[in-house]
Amino acid sequence: MAKKIMIQGTMSNSGKSFLAAALCRILKQDGLSVAPFKSQNMALNSYITKDGLEIGRAQAMQAEAAGIAPTVDMNPILLKPTSQMGSQVIVNGEVFGNLRAMDYYRRKTEFIPAVKEAFERLESQYDAIVLEGAGSPAEINLRDNDIVNMGMAKIANAPVLLVGDIDRGGVFASLYGTVSLLEPEERARIKGLVINKFRGDVKILEPGLRMIEEKLHIPVVGVIPMEQIDLDDEDSLSDRLVRTEVQEGLDVAVIHLPHISNFTDFNALEHYEGVSLRYVDRTAHLGHPDLILLPGTKNTMADLKWLRESGLEALIQRLVKEEQVPLIGICGGYQMLGERLSDPEGVEGEPGSSMRGMELLAAETIFAAEKTRTQTEGTLQELPGIYAACAGQTVKGYEIHMGETFRTEIETGTGNSDISHENGEISPAVRLADGRMDGFVRADGLVFGSYLHGIFDNLEFTGAILNQLAEKKGISLTATAKSMEEYKERQYDKLADLVRRSLDMEAVYRIMEEYESERTKIGRAHV
Repeated sequence: MAKKIMIQGTMSNSGKSFLAAALCRILKQDGLSVAPFKSQNMALNSYITKDGLEIGRAQAMQAEAAGIAPTVDMNPILLKPTSQMGSQVIVNGEVFGNLRAMDYYRRKTEFIPAVKEAFERLESQYDAIVLEGAGSPAEINLRDNDIVNMGMAKIANAPVLLVGDIDRGGVFASLYGTVSLLEPEERARIKGLVINKFRGDVKILEPGLRMIEEKLHIPVVGVIPMEQIDLDDEDSLSDRLVRTEVQEGLDVAVIHLPHISNFTDFNALEHYEGVSLRYVDRTAHLGHPDLILLPGTKNTMADLKWLRESGLEALIQRLVKEEQVPLIGICGGYQMLGERLSDPEGVEGEPGSSMRGMELLAAETIFAAEKTRTQTEGTLQELPGIYAACAGQTVKGYEIHMGETFRTEIETGTGNSDISHENGEISPAVRLADGRMDGFVRADGLVFGSYLHGIFDNLEFTGAILNQLAEKKGISLTATAKSMEEYKERQYDKLADLVRRSLDMEAVYRIMEEYESERTKIGRAHV
């Protein structure tokens, strides 16, 4: 039977995902086979497994830290918000349907068997499981039918480390308040407290550590310092999304859509010294970038409407036309670039609805109820503009979209032809391994669209286009890694070193061993 440890937090973004990843890497380094697990994840950053199933990005990151391939068992339920009140519900990697929050809450118990089965499969395959909770276990309005925090800890019979974020202030109050709101049985599962994101001299903190231990009768097993470690973030709370100011060097602006998804697509651009990557959600902040990126979204038509109403669409069109600023759209951003978006099955709106696109590519998108989910690779074609040096390069990535994008004939274009067609035909961008073509590039090389998430992780491709832009601007760039795989491995080891220095790993191992031993005793007593 696998040993277990569960990481819960006093609030969202307390560092649960990173601590879970660190423990996955440490246990791996110590010779154990280990897997991550999160029963229910809510995030727009997702990942496609090798068998074409969808899970949360955080569990894929943790699996990488553990040195194993991500599988759907690591995250059996994924909620992808489509509005303030509802989400697309994904069970065992496949779309279950769209549910309002209250409807999902009422039906949550239906998914308990899927959660149990997934966890049991992992438990039978690995020496150790690192579980992660969500939000806070003290959300007393959600206690009934909980399947992600203490409810999951009970299902797995796992001990819990409770993490508090000191960088936000009030860490002792949040730890004390969280524990106090738990039921006695739930409190008994918390075997250690962790204070995360600490800045300064830990000696100043020590009186507080002793007092919180005395009040809660739970030991503090670690104080983890704030340190910059670059791993894939999970949700919109990412620090990356608040970067708006223009810095020196090559200015790359990502449009921060309301339902932005898979923004980790662009993390690789930060691995070049001289590149300034920022996120923009208003016209006043866009300025005159060297490159504009239009990301994926969980609701393409709603975000296109926002782009139009905010004035950003018109500004982007002007920058492309008048200042020759290159524009790249990925997935939902790619769909926006075309002449028209049609929704015959009501995937994003009313059945039969349609919407004018940005009219920057002679293409149209038709949404479909069936989601395309696959890892893939392909070969870049001979392309114009900043992509000229990329011909023949192999790129890897994954597709996750509902709908297909097709070329439209110039003479049947429905929109503003002086914007969309003045530069003539579009060309397919990538020939995929299965024979399909992906994406389009406009004849002038200024507008590029693709369904390939992760295309920028191919640093040969990314370096080629960034260097073209840098040369035009008269600056030079320096790559900080030969590959994204190499870079990520260094970050996982860095994270593991930090946590191993800061966390009482002997205590963590003892907690895991004692809890498993106690479970074994209980099991024998009932035989």
